[in-house]
Amino acid sequence: MENIRNFCIIAHIDHGKSTLADRLLEYTQTVSKRDMEAQVLDDMDLEKERGITIKSHAIQMNYERDGKKYVLNLIDTPGHVDFSYEVSRSIAACDGALLIVDSSQGIQAQTISNLYLAIEQGLEIIPILNKIDLPHSMPEEVSDQIIDLIGCKYEDILRASGKTGQGVHEILHAIVDRVPAPKGDEKKPLKALIFDSVYNSFRGIIAYFRVHDGVIKKGDKVKFLATGKEYLADEVGVLRLSMEPRSEVKAGDVGYIISGIKEAREVKVGDTLTHSERPCEEGIIGFEDVKPMVFAGIYPVETEDFEELRESMYKLQLNDASLTFEPESSAALGFGFRCGFLGMLHMEIIQERLEREFGMTVITTVPNVSYHCYTNKGEMIIVNNPSDLPESNYIDHVEEPFISATIITSSDFVGPIMGLCLGKRGILKSQVYLTAVRVELKFDMPLAEVVFDFFDKLKTISKGYASFDYHPIGYVISDLVKLDILLNKDNVDALSAIIHRERAYDWGKKICEKLRELIPRHQFEIPIQASIGAKVIARETIKALRKDVTAKCYGGDISRKRKLLEKQKEGKKRMRQVGSVEIPQSAFMAVLKLD
Repeated sequence: MENIRNFCIIAHIDHGKSTLADRLLEYTQTVSKRDMEAQVLDDMDLEKERGITIKSHAIQMNYERDGKKYVLNLIDTPGHVDFSYEVSRSIAACDGALLIVDSSQGIQAQTISNLYLAIEQGLEIIPILNKIDLPHSMPEEVSDQIIDLIGCKYEDILRASGKTGQGVHEILHAIVDRVPAPKGDEKKPLKALIFDSVYNSFRGIIAYFRVHDGVIKKGDKVKFLATGKEYLADEVGVLRLSMEPRSEVKAGDVGYIISGIKEAREVKVGDTLTHSERPCEEGIIGFEDVKPMVFAGIYPVETEDFEELRESMYKLQLNDASLTFEPESSAALGFGFRCGFLGMLHMEIIQERLEREFGMTVITTVPNVSYHCYTNKGEMIIVNNPSDLPESNYIDHVEEPFISATIITSSDFVGPIMGLCLGKRGILKSQVYLTAVRVELKFDMPLAEVVFDFFDKLKTISKGYASFDYHPIGYVISDLVKLDILLNKDNVDALSAIIHRERAYDWGKKICEKLRELIPRHQFEIPIQASIGAKVIARETIKALRKDVTAKCYGGDISRKRKLLEKQKEGKKRMRQVGSVEIPQSAFMAVLKLD
């Protein structure tokens, strides 16, 4: 065990984490020159295009130094805030972490939040300045930031470049020297932490684990503590570039298990794996069920594609267990699913994967969050969909989720960012100058204001120089109302929203104006109304297309013209009672882009 090193890499998006991982694989000869490509560990097209890690990966490298052979297990982690639970479990499986900071950009918000996760787990931190080959890198300045943050010595900071390979040997030496060997006892009952799972269409769910105590052998009967399910270990092994079967995986090592599991829900990230006959006394602490933060309806464009969409969602859930969905129907859009996502990026990725991998074009409704509604009788209802909210006379109060947001930016943009956050009902908690030009702002904000377009606006007003990170802090009572949109007196449930009373008027007016532009004119007049309960707060009207019925009257008595106009008016009135309004898809999409 003293020759094993388990470590992960912590970095903000785009600080060169995947490139540096490529160099480590190349220098330890884990990947042959012929198979080498950029971002080896990111095997999804989407990951390569966007340059982000969506699914974490683990890989084992062999390294020889001074005649001693070492086994290095790199457990890669996603960098985005939406996947922070997966990151925390990956960190729990490690003994050390490489803290990578881009020497041209300095420390950013997600670096700090993931670093705190690693420090809480007691990991050994190795600070690395990456991209030092860039002409505009600021190694001295960024080194000072790192020393302020983690209190290390100046000579502890390694300098490297993932692109040129400079300093990579020093990093490998530091991993061997500084990262402690795993502690564990092979004689104790089996205790292993599951930190990830993937779906294989031939073998079922493959779970990745790190063994803390004991040994797992091929053919053992194993049990998952959180779900209580038992399986036979058909195959165990270690993770190289492809999976390598072994007869056993011992304490301190990282491996995989295949046991013919068909349901993604039966393997939960963070669960403890143990033997059925001789289980460990307690599981590894820190397990929790992943809670979705953002909810949206996903509907097929053609109603007959509903079954196909259901199949696609099930297949996608096998690869991504944090996606939750249940069927729902809408008067405007037909049958579809109410889906729960970890955040807006997660929602975007799911939508894109549905289109790419399964060829499904879908309509997504306005995203919203989960509210707690307390009735007059003292019951608590969880509201994930605006249509679940009871009538206002039955409601005592409604609570909405709040988050603590950390924004790190240049001091030039403090004013506009404060304006944005306070406009989104944020409460400023602290403002700290990290250096003369970098500021850390902390706000408490309603999650509902953030899920919409907050991140895009933040990037726009800070010219891309603000980094954003958040974590939930609980529920707070707010004055919330349900805003309904009526077309021709019919409620369009897909456009309903739960919104703060102060913003309802403004929002209702904007939606009505937008719909008036987008809905084509019909043969009859269409009123568009925004209402709170029975009270209409905004209205626009789409005028009817009219045929000139008096064209054939040239001269003659006015009563003839009036008779024709009255007849036309009757027809329009009758048509308005039976006519239905066609809503183009662009109208649903436009609501997502309202300011």
